[in-house]
Amino acid sequence: MRTESITEQPRQSASVWSSDAAWLVYVGLATVVIHLLVGNRYGFHRDELQTLEDARYFDWGFVAYPPVTPLFARLSLMLFGTSLAGFRLFASLANAFSVVLTGLLAKEMGGGRRAQLAAALAMTPFCLVAGSMMQYVSFDYLWWVLIAYFVTRLIRSDDPRWWVAVGAAIGVGMETKYTMGVFALAVAVGTVLTPLRKHLRSKWLWVGVALSLLLFLPNALWQWHNHLVSLDFLQHIHKRDIRIGRTKDFLPDQIKLTLFAFPLALAGLWYCFFSAQGRRFRIFGWMYVAALAIFVLAKGRGYYLAAGYPMLFAAGSTWAEQKLGSMRTWSRKTIQGVAWAALLANVAVVIAFTLPIAAIGSDWFKRAAKVNGDLVEEIGWPELAATVAQVRNGLSPQERAHLGILAGNYGEAGALNVYGPQHGLPRAISGTNSFWFRGYGNPAPETVIVVGIGRDFLDEHFTGCRLAEEKITNPYGVRNEESEHHPNIYVCGPPKRGWETFWNSEFPWFG
Repeated sequence: MRTESITEQPRQSASVWSSDAAWLVYVGLATVVIHLLVGNRYGFHRDELQTLEDARYFDWGFVAYPPVTPLFARLSLMLFGTSLAGFRLFASLANAFSVVLTGLLAKEMGGGRRAQLAAALAMTPFCLVAGSMMQYVSFDYLWWVLIAYFVTRLIRSDDPRWWVAVGAAIGVGMETKYTMGVFALAVAVGTVLTPLRKHLRSKWLWVGVALSLLLFLPNALWQWHNHLVSLDFLQHIHKRDIRIGRTKDFLPDQIKLTLFAFPLALAGLWYCFFSAQGRRFRIFGWMYVAALAIFVLAKGRGYYLAAGYPMLFAAGSTWAEQKLGSMRTWSRKTIQGVAWAALLANVAVVIAFTLPIAAIGSDWFKRAAKVNGDLVEEIGWPELAATVAQVRNGLSPQERAHLGILAGNYGEAGALNVYGPQHGLPRAISGTNSFWFRGYGNPAPETVIVVGIGRDFLDEHFTGCRLAEEKITNPYGVRNEESEHHPNIYVCGPPKRGWETFWNSEFPWFG
């Protein structure tokens, strides 16, 4: 007996480490390792600097987003301080979990190991991008995939209690990014148009609905208390996006999101709508189509639908595995080879041209920056703080006595509040997004160093403005918003009509 237990244990252990689920975990962990290796090569992105600032003032809502992402940012601050790699860790883990869940989606749809790995690899490129920064897209993506997984469990088990899990994920998703409302509506459309409508008579579905509303209630109350400020923000951003053309390529953007995996997504739609084996999963086809239609009609940005593809990748991989199983050996191996090469090429392209790998200023970096414009917004923040400190050092003692720093956007304000303390700078103030809520300080500054605001606006609203620094630069010569759009730094006296009037009626800015 003792001999049998000894010999059996290694086989049991080996089976766990080589199981289908284990391989999915390996793929997910590989994305985390990649992020840890390259995630701190540049610096904080301007959006991360806003999240980092909001994390210090945790609340049930913020102008630009609900509270879940700042909550994870707060945990990162508590655990890792302002370490860039640490700050991005939870976003990376969220996307790694999404990779695993996508493979499990394929398993629930009847896919074997190859289908599960193909589905996981198909969604890996976007997860590498989304997990490379601490942003709400990372966590929003996870909740979409988790909802799809819960729906598969509902279908497979026919147990209506899974609606409670679906409702919980929707509620947390609404506390993460408001586009979750679109997916919730898509789930409702899919439920009504498929046999799952029988659950409309189940108390568990309505318990799930009630739970989602209960989880969203804290942010809804915050919005009401703050005069629906996020609605104003979203309307402003949406109008801006339409004006500058960010929404005009929504449909072509879907191919950019999926790259060589786009045929797999089409196969997923076919499997859900037209395949006899996939008929039971038709809700996923309707969920995707409904979300697509809503975003097209509402003129959303292309990446808003990115989280709708994992369920199609899972379905498409399952369909492909079934079809290939009935083909001749040479045809099957050829198609499989091409498919695996395409999926791996997706990953390689994304790593090369969207992650912070290239040497800053190199030809490779310049090409990558054209593909992923966010890269240039991760550069130059410490130098900005050092330049402002030099301006401060040149002020008279009277000007430095009651000094403030006024920033034109949240990236500049956030950067000055991260890197400014080492130079002894006061905390920056700004009228953008949640910075505006925090006011201009008490006592109000009598002299301000102004970054990121044009001279015409300053001359109109402030007293005694003068140019202090003619050009904000970074040591790499990278052209970004700071070096190109508002490169000058000014020193001004107080607002002409006083701080309270200026702050409340002339300065609240969005974006």
